Amino acid sequence: MPTPSGGLAPRQAAEEPRVELELPLGAAAPFDLAAAVCSHGLFMMAPNRWDPAARALVRPLRLASDRSVSLLASVSAQPARPDSALLVALRGAGALSPLDRDYILEQVCRMLRLSEEGVAAAAEFQAMHPAAREVGFGRIFRSPTLFEDMVKCILLCNCQWTRTLSMATALCELQSELKCSPNVEDFQSRTPPIREHKRKRSKRQGVCIKLESRFTEDKLEDPRLPICTNNEIHSETDDNLSSLPSVSSGTGSTCDSLDPLKPSLSSALILEDCIGDFPTAEELANFDEDFLAKRCNLGYRAKRIVMLARSIVEGRLCLQKLEDMCKMLVPAAEEASSIKSTYERLNEELSMISGFGPFTRANVLMCMGFFHTIPADTETIRHLKQIHNRATTISSINRELDKIYGRYAPFQFLAYWFEIWSFYDKQFGKISDMEPSNYGLFTASHLKKAKK
Repeated sequence: MPTPSGGLAPRQAAEEPRVELELPLGAAAPFDLAAAVCSHGLFMMAPNRWDPAARALVRPLRLASDRSVSLLASVSAQPARPDSALLVALRGAGALSPLDRDYILEQVCRMLRLSEEGVAAAAEFQAMHPAAREVGFGRIFRSPTLFEDMVKCILLCNCQWTRTLSMATALCELQSELKCSPNVEDFQSRTPPIREHKRKRSKRQGVCIKLESRFTEDKLEDPRLPICTNNEIHSETDDNLSSLPSVSSGTGSTCDSLDPLKPSLSSALILEDCIGDFPTAEELANFDEDFLAKRCNLGYRAKRIVMLARSIVEGRLCLQKLEDMCKMLVPAAEEASSIKSTYERLNEELSMISGFGPFTRANVLMCMGFFHTIPADTETIRHLKQIHNRATTISSINRELDKIYGRYAPFQFLAYWFEIWSFYDKQFGKISDMEPSNYGLFTASHLKKAKK
């Protein structure tokens, strides 16, 4: 398991304080940072930003001594030892306590799955999948905290990818503004309501919107219902984003709202001057769900997110307990029964959370380290039809998935996702070389026909 280096290497930059930490990779070496980061759509969601030129992951990370404080971190390969160590550079701090230093590195390890369990799982999967080993695929990027993963899995459901990106960005913008308003009620009262625009829509749009409205109930997530991917589904609600104010940085500079399809400044500048960190449960628990829905264009998801945050803050849900259950897992194939048993217990715990249907739970559990279950949606159906020539439906898809990927147990998801991600690489070009302004292109409408 990677461990932090013995000491800090502070370096005073001309414009601001800066601290550099080294993270030896230990058993994870040799390690491909780009392959580990650019491995799932979660890396594209704010406040994450992959800098393709610098080959670095840039985002804010919290301090252990004060979780309300975040420092802008840049994670890259250590120039002196690029295959065996990472360099974590932090802006805005002249020094860090040992507690804060360890917590920063712990967050980096979680995102890149550098724990002992994560390293072992990646090694075992690559041993049974030579093609994945050749390109360094074996880790799925995730967030620095389970709470952020859970909220982002909610944002993945029943909407287009461009809206998912926009909702994540809006939550980070909200967190940035909230730092200047310690009282949530005052902040909400001082925030002008978002003007909603009415548009005429065709009968087809009306049908899709009625379908989406069915998902507003607590038990909305029905795997038998296809997810609409029509570009027009959210044409009315997406207008709300245009009225969001730009976010001022601490230095007084401003920038336009972050549109995933709009050309942007450098990664570091965007994160530093425009958006904040991803909000914590404590920061979201006191928000009115209607305000949050309109402010961040979350729709019915706002209720789920607020209820999740409150259950954590009030002690009814302990995320640390859930994560501790995962640490007992041994990723060897012969331990499949143990993995399944733990999965079922965690799945039961998550099912008690309002609005966490099968697809959301499967994604959350994947983030927690379970790879034997494949979260199935319309993209899965497309992939099986286009790549494997298998016609299937949501009701029959699990049988087809088992036929194709069962031999990779307990890493069926990794084998499936390796194919999905390789397909995207062919369609859009190398993902790790893609500019962040193009992340919104990852939609069905932009997919080209696969080459025969």
